[in-house]
Amino acid sequence: DILVDGKLCDCDVVVDCTVGDPVPLQVKLTNWSKHSVGPFALTVTPYQDYQNGVHNYELQDAITFVGSNTFYIDSVKPTKDSVYFGALLFLCTGDFYLNIKFHEDNCSKELPLSWFCLPSVHVRAVEPVA
Repeated sequence: DILVDGKLCDCDVVVDCTVGDPVPLQVKLTNWSKHSVGPFALTVTPYQDYQNGVHNYELQDAITFVGSNTFYIDSVKPTKDSVYFGALLFLCTGDFYLNIKFHEDNCSKELPLSWFCLPSVHVRAVEPVA
């Protein structure tokens, strides 16, 4: 599960956030396999989708992470949940997407396939209300 600003996200949800306010990000992983998985890393990458097949990943002037955009995970035990917290800070208005990718440290340890199907999260950064 992915939550942005406390709202559960899937491909049909747009989360509105305010420019200049830290936005909590939570990724919850559940290991339904019979084996522990890990170690691995989870990276959150923001981008803009221009709706013509072009994605802009050069957003260092538009979005920053409070802390890191990468979470390093030792392992997730069978039938257990593991939750990771971070925060984003939007510096300008616009529609942005968050792509979540996994990186295995050891190719002999397989991650659950469902983890590779996490939705891109649509976030709309809006001006603060005066």
